[in-house]
Amino acid sequence: MRRREALVGLAATTLHGMAAAQDIDALLRAGGCAVLLRHAQTVPGIGDPPGFRVDFCSTQRNLSEEGRADARRIGEWFKARQFKPRAVRSSAWCRCRDTADLAFGRHIIWTALNSTFGDRVLQPDQSAEVKAALARVPSGQFDVWVTHQVNISALTGEGPAMGEAFILDAKGTIMARTRFA
Repeated sequence: MRRREALVGLAATTLHGMAAAQDIDALLRAGGCAVLLRHAQTVPGIGDPPGFRVDFCSTQRNLSEEGRADARRIGEWFKARQFKPRAVRSSAWCRCRDTADLAFGRHIIWTALNSTFGDRVLQPDQSAEVKAALARVPSGQFDVWVTHQVNISALTGEGPAMGEAFILDAKGTIMARTRFA
């Protein structure tokens, strides 16, 4: 087994006939891709409480202490390899923003990453916007996009765990599935 494949936190899995162990480092160095990251672990629950407001974190389901630690570990994984995303985009939900900030120290809100859990009618347009943006990530660079399970599932057909990521190429094809923490 190659050294890079043996590193802790690099557990890429087999998806639709892909090789069992993708070289994540090589994929990110080659660029032209995006890391689609589901927010880190939250307090128990599904969705958000009734009456939640995106502009008030106290009304939402937020990161747990474990999730905050996971987000920091994700950032450490990238820092240890000197990987710097061209852009870090996030859903407006606090659990996504906090994941991005704890991991990368920055984020830009992108409404195409907002949860459609309560309004699936928005999903097709948001997915189309994300797919179009994938084609604009230049070779040699990559983006990190922090979002929700519902959005990732709509794009990939797969259900990610909290803190799990998919690396998508310019066409939206899954090149790898991994946990960085």
